[in-house]
Formats: sequence, C-alpha cells, structure tokens
Amino acid sequence: MRTTFLFAGLFLATTAVAETPVLTIYTYDSFVSDWGPGPAVEAAFEATCGCDLQMVGTGDGAALLARLKLEGSRTDADIVMGLDTNLTAAAADTGLFAPISVAANYAVPGGWDDPLFVPFDWGYFAFVQNVGLQSPENFRALADSDLKIVIQDPRSSTPGLGLLMWVKAAYGNDAVDIWADLSDNIVTVTAGWSEAYGMFLEGEADMVLSYTTSPAYHTIAEGDASKSFAVFDEGHYMQIEVAGKLASSDQSALADQFLQFMVSDAFQSIIPTTNWMFPAVTPAAGLPEKFPKALSAAQSLIFSPKEAADLRNVALAEWQAVLSQ
Repeated sequence: MRTTFLFAGLFLATTAVAETPVLTIYTYDSFVSDWGPGPAVEAAFEATCGCDLQMVGTGDGAALLARLKLEGSRTDADIVMGLDTNLTAAAADTGLFAPISVAANYAVPGGWDDPLFVPFDWGYFAFVQNVGLQSPENFRALADSDLKIVIQDPRSSTPGLGLLMWVKAAYGNDAVDIWADLSDNIVTVTAGWSEAYGMFLEGEADMVLSYTTSPAYHTIAEGDASKSFAVFDEGHYMQIEVAGKLASSDQSALADQFLQFMVSDAFQSIIPTTNWMFPAVTPAAGLPEKFPKALSAAQSLIFSPKEAADLRNVALAEWQAVLSQ
C-alpha cells in the first residue's frame, strides 16, 4: 500500500511540474547577474503567475538582436528584454515581434507610444571617473587630454552603439574627426559593459563609458562617494531600454502578463537600485535618496528609432575606419 501511495505521489508531483508553464526571456548578462534585477524580478513575477520564469543572458544588449536574427522564428524566447531605441526599428523590421497593448503612466521623457515595444527603464550615457579628476567639458576636450578611456563595441553593446549616436548627435558630419582625435585616448574596446566597467574599477583607465546613474551605485550600495561623471556641455545621449513579445511565442498570454507586470510598481521599484537606471514608471515610493536627478531637456540628446536606424551604418563605418588604422 505504501508503494502505491509513493508512486501516486511521484506521478502527481511530476505531472504538476510538467504542467507549469515556462516563460523564457532573453536579456543581457548584467540583468540576470546576482547583483542585477533578474533574481528579484523572477521571484516577484513567479509569486503571481504560477509559472517558471527563465531569464537567459545573451551577452550585452546589441547581441540580443544578433542572436534573435540568427534564431528567427525558431527561437526559444517568448520575450526579448534589453533592446533600446537605437535598435527597435531594426528589430521591428525582422517581423519577429507581435503587437502588444500595455497601459502605463510612463515617466520616460517625451512619453511613449509604440505598438511593439514597452520601456522598462531609461538613462543617460556618461563617462564615469574618480572624484578629483579634472573633467573634460566635451568630446573635443577629452580628445585633447591625456585621459585614458574604456568603451564598448557598438556591434555587441547598446552602450557602445549609444556612444556612436552620442557623438553623431553632438557633432554630425564632424563625428569622424572626433573619433580620429579620440583614438589615442582609447585603451581598449570591450564586448560589453561589465568588462569595461571592471577594467575601470581595476584602475586600467581614467574613465569608462557608462551612465550618469552609475556613481549612485557606489554611493548607495557601497557607501563609497569616490565616483562621479563628467558633465558634457554638448549634452548627453539618452537610452530607453525596452522589451517586446515574439510572434512565435507559445506563451502569448503569459508574455502579455509579464509585460504588464513589467510596468507595475512591483517591477519598477526594483530597477533604480539593481539596474541603476531611471524606472520607466515612477515607483510609488519615488526614487531613492541620493539617486541623481534627470537632466534638463536641453542636455538630453536622442534620435528617433528611424533616425538611429538610418544613421547606424554610417556611424559604425566612421568608427571602424578610424579605429582600424
């Protein structure tokens, strides 16, 4: 009799596991790291969905789109989270994303209206440095200095691509000259943000391409006020990070549930002190003490998704031509 009950219990347990729906999200590596938002997001969503949320790190942000193009409609992903508006036009052109409808009171500058993508955070690119370093006021001053910088590859990294757009937005047709002048300041180009930031922390460069919010991590999480960012008088390029649902998903309703959860207070309250970005929807409790303020509209640079798509290949060609010499 005990054996019968044992087998019955094992059967019921196995059946329950088999029936648990799995939602697979492709995102960038730092999101799913132990110190990133991934673990807290997974726990919060699984507490409400009756599902198994599986987040898969795929390198840095720009690598997401490359992997998706490679896998096509055969992808295991139900959602891709971590593209930004420099890539959304190219992502939409793949035809792999499904229309979505997510209601939220967005705090993204300029508002939000897109049929395929939902924002989950945003921020400004900046060069992070140690307090006390004489900050350059713009890219020209940086190029004229002896400061050593670490940047990310625009082909694999959304910050790296954001830097190309930043230089292009600030200097237009003179961008190629800026890159030529900056070339001897660049220590190395890393595949992703984590590698670059780690090199900076190890003292291998004076400055690293990151975000205006990055010093807040050191101040709030570590009690270390030794980091700041250089304020550039030509402005700072904005990044808006988004998620979208794949048309090939076999968990369409669950994916919709996650995207709506993504703009809820439960998700958005996690973002400031784990992803160290501005939340796309302001949490009920507001931003943490010592979190930086948003820049003014005059200091904020951004191209529309279409403009970014039209400029991407030109900007990349300029960058490659200079750095290959």
